[in-house]
Amino acid sequence: MTFGRRLLMILGGASLLASPSVAQDNGPTARYWVYVANESSDLVSRVRFGPDGLTEEKTIPVGARPADLDGAHGIAVAANGKFWYVSIAHGAPYGSIWKMESGTDVFVDSVTVGLFPATMSLTPDASSLFVVNFNLHGNIMPSWVSSVFTPFMNETAQIETCIMPHGSRITRDGMTHYSTCMMSDQLVEISTTGHRVTRRFRLTDGHEALMDLAETANRAMGAGRCKPTWVVLDPEDEHLYVPCNGRKEVLEIDRSTMTVRRRFATGAGPYNADVSADGRYLVVTLKGAQAVAVFDLETGKETRIETSQPVTHGVVISPDSRYAFVSNEAVGATRGTVDVFDLASKTRVASVAVQYQPGGIGFWKMEQ
Repeated sequence: MTFGRRLLMILGGASLLASPSVAQDNGPTARYWVYVANESSDLVSRVRFGPDGLTEEKTIPVGARPADLDGAHGIAVAANGKFWYVSIAHGAPYGSIWKMESGTDVFVDSVTVGLFPATMSLTPDASSLFVVNFNLHGNIMPSWVSSVFTPFMNETAQIETCIMPHGSRITRDGMTHYSTCMMSDQLVEISTTGHRVTRRFRLTDGHEALMDLAETANRAMGAGRCKPTWVVLDPEDEHLYVPCNGRKEVLEIDRSTMTVRRRFATGAGPYNADVSADGRYLVVTLKGAQAVAVFDLETGKETRIETSQPVTHGVVISPDSRYAFVSNEAVGATRGTVDVFDLASKTRVASVAVQYQPGGIGFWKMEQ
């Protein structure tokens, strides 16, 4: 990427999109901030939403190779809001995790992990970070989840899981990590203290069941494949929600028994998901349908809402359970967007252009 192109993106970052389809509500009374990784820009956007509207208030350059794209992919923000982390997907050959100070957005430290690090999750005390190494390079082979001790930014373990792991979520007690395997059709449970796989759950249609731990990284073939891309927990850590990108549905899995409780039919390409803090809503991005699906978890009813750009990617819900923030990659040389959806009115209430190919999105803070 040339210096001129990067400068142009930085200077042009705060423009709002005019869209007649954006609904009007009574407006937010608080201010909300999210960080968004722009994979084809090597820039992270800091986006603010509040009574004064939605704006990209800052862009932060990341990556170590000015002449090439390093691929800022995933975002994780510490629960105390002090630091945020971005996965740098490309390397020579391995990717890395950067630790940044929130607010000042200055670089603190980094660590090398695996091939194409993607989604990340932090323990509640933010002392450990778990990142899946998606590994898009070379032959299809098993990959691993990296455990990183964040105070020193050291990789403390490499836990082999499956082929193309994606999604990363840790329980609220910090003891258990979950990820999925896009090519192995599995949901994998890891002990965060033991650094070992404790359970595997097969996601292939008609064959959903706990697996023998000896069954590891075989590539799933044939019909009925889930092709899971994400995993998220409900507020009580009782249920797991797994989008099946290959089957147009989301599975609700009982965490204690590892059995499928419900199936939510979706549009094309369910990709990322989040559950509201009050446990009422499941929001799923539909990468192939330019939309989000909002499910009422009590009734199972879906409301489908169009996004401002196609290739809808990430979603995070504000702690007050009112707004869902969604990233849209867009196509070609079109800048991507961040949309805000009011979960009460089920409408899109704001959109803003960010940089190129926004993906990973993490909530930083809200202020009354």
